[in-house]
Amino acid sequence: MRPLPRAKALMGREADGLRHTPRDAPTMSAQSTGILMLLGSVLMFTLMDATGKHLTAHYHPAQVVWTRLAINLAIVLLLLGPRLPKVVRSNSPWLQVGRGLTQLGSLALFFAALQYIGLAEATAIMDINPVLITLAAAIFLGERIGIRRVLGILAALVGALIIIRPGSGVLHPAAILPLFGAVSYAAGAVLTRMVRGDGTATSILWSTGVATLGASLVAPFVWEPIRAEDLWAFATLGVLGTMAQALLIKAFSLAEASAVAPFGYTGLIWAGLWGWLFFGDVPDGWTFLGAAIIVAAGIYVWTREAQAMRRAR
Repeated sequence: MRPLPRAKALMGREADGLRHTPRDAPTMSAQSTGILMLLGSVLMFTLMDATGKHLTAHYHPAQVVWTRLAINLAIVLLLLGPRLPKVVRSNSPWLQVGRGLTQLGSLALFFAALQYIGLAEATAIMDINPVLITLAAAIFLGERIGIRRVLGILAALVGALIIIRPGSGVLHPAAILPLFGAVSYAAGAVLTRMVRGDGTATSILWSTGVATLGASLVAPFVWEPIRAEDLWAFATLGVLGTMAQALLIKAFSLAEASAVAPFGYTGLIWAGLWGWLFFGDVPDGWTFLGAAIIVAAGIYVWTREAQAMRRAR
């Protein structure tokens, strides 16, 4: 897998490294299709999150996470079929293991938080991960960031703190979990950029397989029999996650990351809508303010990244 472009990480989910160069710049039609696919992917991810929130009200988050990953892995194995022996070979197995563990961590922390806080709040806090990726790349990969991007990172952290409001007693302490989830996701993005020579299919197989194996170590100890009326939700969870990931990868293969990445923030709108429709959660003014600061900071950092990429070309 090639390194994950920084702009791509702004959509805040499981994108894998596909990068356009000036020679293969996409057409306007491809750009539009890519944006539509990204929007569809974000919609499905938020529906998956809403389904997960519904299930965590009745089942342990570890069971929900395992089901989401296991169904995803089963679909990946089915699609790979006879290619599996070739695809499973990795040039960076330990980095791939790390990617899988960080994927498991971010997913588990997010679903655990949904037991206690609203979908919109959890999504807004998780959306801090793009600026964390920029910071982590500077610390661990030696990438240069200017003072303006540093200020963007600090602004996003302020936005997250406004939503979490530590010590105020207003929001549940579990609001810190999506922040840790964002850190875990950012760590995975940095590891993705360190992987060399592995294709997209290899990286998907390893990350999904390692994450499923990790979840399998916990799930048996918290497993509860699945009620018949909840089978549809567990199945929907895995299918939506797989479809969303497939659309996401296709979106970034058709369009430039700098063109589609900002549309990832539409997830905040969907998360707020599903939270209101399905759970009666109405975000307060502080959540709207914090989310607005995070989005503004993320788009600002993305703009600076896009400018740097154009100058590099």
